[in-house]
Amino acid sequence: MSTIDAKKIIETQRQSWDSVAPAWDKWDKNLEQNLTFVSDRLIGDARICPGQKVLDLGCGTGYPSILAAQAVGNGGTVVGLDLSENMLAVARRKAEESGVKNISFHAQDVTSLPYEAASFDAVISRFCLMFLPDIHGALSEVGRVLKNGGYFSAAVWSTPDKNPFIRIPMEVLKRFIEVPVPPPDQPGIFRLAKPGDLLRMTNIAGLSGVSDEEIIGESMFDSAEDYLANVKELAAPLQPLFAKLSTEQRGEAEREIKSAVSRYQSLDKIAIPMAFRMVVARKQSPSQKIT
Repeated sequence: MSTIDAKKIIETQRQSWDSVAPAWDKWDKNLEQNLTFVSDRLIGDARICPGQKVLDLGCGTGYPSILAAQAVGNGGTVVGLDLSENMLAVARRKAEESGVKNISFHAQDVTSLPYEAASFDAVISRFCLMFLPDIHGALSEVGRVLKNGGYFSAAVWSTPDKNPFIRIPMEVLKRFIEVPVPPPDQPGIFRLAKPGDLLRMTNIAGLSGVSDEEIIGESMFDSAEDYLANVKELAAPLQPLFAKLSTEQRGEAEREIKSAVSRYQSLDKIAIPMAFRMVVARKQSPSQKIT
């Protein structure tokens, strides 16, 4: 991919995430309830402990950065990076409301980090890497800024068949409009879904792979209507597709989506399965072994 293409993709992504930041703020409580288990795993898998300095790539509206800041305590610090200033404005407000002071947020393309080598004890990333034009470049930067012995933990989406949370609206939209499938080397939700893909990339970047695990969860909603509103408002990659529908098509698509997710009714909630890959790697000095 050329430098010009990468810059264009990054700027388009910046604008897209800026546009959905108010929705992420609106749905914040629901998001964190549904994704707490992922954030907890990232903190644990990176072996984050008091006094450390931690970097969060693609921090969005502040989680798991805030959780990491609580883990490192007053003796440690956390830096959260994201393309979207609008998302970061939400993150800063949430950190302040939570009383977390050992954290800072900056607008930054994570494929070029403005930090010295061996600056961080741990690097984490939740649902960011698959959208990057240059994953290898970003991972090389991770390896550069990590201290020897430091851990990198990342969460990315698993395969579409295990993620009706995302698959359902995509399948419905395909009945009305052409939905382009990104090439394997282009940014996309499921770009790193295959077992071993991201772990191999960390090895190429000079990190030692520790684990690559699929974890299953559920995204909970009060109703099918809530799910539909969530998807339409939050999912930046889906918004341009919904915008292509006519008024009649949009109404029909929405009815089909609500009907499909209603199959996941569980007591008084809609419980839609989600699956992620949790990948962990470590920067090792020549004398170290994986523990």
